[in-house]
Amino acid sequence: MRIVEADIERVTRAVTEAETRSDAEIATIVADRSDSYNDVPLIWAALVALLALAVYAGFPDFYVALLDRVTGGWHVWTLRELMTVIVFATTIKFLATRYILAWWPLRMAFTPGKTKTRRVRRRAIELFKASTERRTHSRTGVLIYLSLAEHRAEIVADEAIVAKVAPERWGGAMAAMIDQLKAGRPGEGMAAAVAAIADVLAEQFPYSGDDPNEMPNRMICL
Repeated sequence: MRIVEADIERVTRAVTEAETRSDAEIATIVADRSDSYNDVPLIWAALVALLALAVYAGFPDFYVALLDRVTGGWHVWTLRELMTVIVFATTIKFLATRYILAWWPLRMAFTPGKTKTRRVRRRAIELFKASTERRTHSRTGVLIYLSLAEHRAEIVADEAIVAKVAPERWGGAMAAMIDQLKAGRPGEGMAAAVAAIADVLAEQFPYSGDDPNEMPNRMICL
């Protein structure tokens, strides 16, 4: 799933139309991903290594017998040698897990959903603070943020909107976006979310006719 120029134009038109109905300003940002998740392979590798150590400790006779079969049974293993073998085997498991999960699709598959949600939310807030928060005189900016890799979106609003609009009111916009995302149409999903948000904003912040356009309407792709 990716954004093309036609999607950018579609969303930009939707924002332009929405702002003719309300004094609020809508910003739209789409990112390929919200985080590198470099810690995920390390965490899984550590868990695999700890599990391996637990198994070695739980079934020592089995692994000693396995070593005897490999060496032909002629060697008497000292404690130091056994510990060296265990450290070596555990290190191999740690590194193998770490580098297998370096492959992005697997890294995403092994990243818990709650972790993705938290990091998309964090990135959305960071971008909101940098691009939208208090950028309008009336504190009526809204950011719609879509992160493609995680298949997640966030809506973050400025203080004047938060004071009047309950978070639940954005449910329709999120549902409209998700329906289109599932069909592989991120641009149409963003445009649908913009239209739904415009309905809410038009109720609380109707267009006065003299509100300046204080933020760009064009969708930003990161």
